[in-house]
Amino acid sequence: MSNIKALPLLEPEVAEGVVPCCPPLTERPLTAEEAERTAAMFKALGDPVRLRLFSLVASHEGGEACVCDISDVGVSQPTVSHHLKKLKEAGLLSSERRGTWVYYRVEPSVMAAMGQMLTAAAPAA
Repeated sequence: MSNIKALPLLEPEVAEGVVPCCPPLTERPLTAEEAERTAAMFKALGDPVRLRLFSLVASHEGGEACVCDISDVGVSQPTVSHHLKKLKEAGLLSSERRGTWVYYRVEPSVMAAMGQMLTAAAPAA
């Protein structure tokens, strides 16, 4: 007989300050506020180092990564910290300090909203 127990899935908590960007572009025009928020996210991802760090965190096992595991991107550690801070300010990452290390994770709600925003609606038949 197995001692394995299935645990219920919990909805991820949205980190403070993290707001999904906007509706799909094909649904309606963006408001000025939505455009500002979305532009900040894409601007943060417009830097190759930031995009690489974002990718490293997003693809890391368990959906989160210790800064110690993602700092080898060809720039100094202070520069990595700067870029992670910019990604966090744009609402793309959240972080949690555990002892001396900081762990980063991509906010699932933001990923879903950004993906939905860029997905075109299927043409009517």
